[in-house]
Amino acid sequence: MVGIYADKGITGTSVKKRDDFNRLMRHCKQGKVDMIITKSVARFARNTLDCLKHTRMLKEHNVDVYFEEQGIHSIQPGAEFYITIYGSIAQSESENISANVRWGKAQSAKEGNVPFHYKRFLGYRRGSDGKPEIDPEQAVVVKRIYERFLAGDSLATIANDLNADGIPTPSGIGQWQRGTIESILTNEKYKGDAILNKTYIRDCLSKKVMINNGERPKYYVENNHPAIIDSGTFGRVQEEMARRNGKRKVKQVGTKTEQGRYSSKYALT
Repeated sequence: MVGIYADKGITGTSVKKRDDFNRLMRHCKQGKVDMIITKSVARFARNTLDCLKHTRMLKEHNVDVYFEEQGIHSIQPGAEFYITIYGSIAQSESENISANVRWGKAQSAKEGNVPFHYKRFLGYRRGSDGKPEIDPEQAVVVKRIYERFLAGDSLATIANDLNADGIPTPSGIGQWQRGTIESILTNEKYKGDAILNKTYIRDCLSKKVMINNGERPKYYVENNHPAIIDSGTFGRVQEEMARRNGKRKVKQVGTKTEQGRYSSKYALT
């Protein structure tokens, strides 16, 4: 008995996040394991390609995988054919579950249910009724970001000032970055509205997050929650963002790309 290797049920379709599974594979390569006993093919992997790849690799290292439910030993002649079939069934189960989850999320969006990730969202907290309410302390920071941007400060300048004043980031970890400021300035939730289905997951195997450019329906929910920024100010910020991004492109010396020329250092820019 070498040990028990078990992962939390995060994902069976990818081995990247399965720490114990990867530890087991390392021990097999090091010659510490002769046989792996697992309940079923679905418990070993829910991705047919991963299942075949690892059983073949283990076969090269003379490690047998015994699937109890199917009664298959991976080193037996013809075992790969059965592993492929059962692996495909396991993958199909994951794809069906993924499709059901996707349908549920689509229906929820259609009904106008707006999800809020409070831990990483500055300015709001969960109220006693379960709905979002304004966090007064954090709302001051949001208003400051909008005011400084309209006053002419660049995104980098705003981030540096917030870091200098020791103001925590939305997640409470790390430093303020230019991208964080830009995200806050372009997020319609701060004016009380919400766009649903901005992104989607391409498939259950790769789990790659894609930007929704019309591949799936989007929904715009108005007056969903209390606004921190009035719609007039929000609109002016979007116009100013577009103006800065649309400035004449200038190639800087020693660089390969062109950058929009905006600087908050000089009053006339």
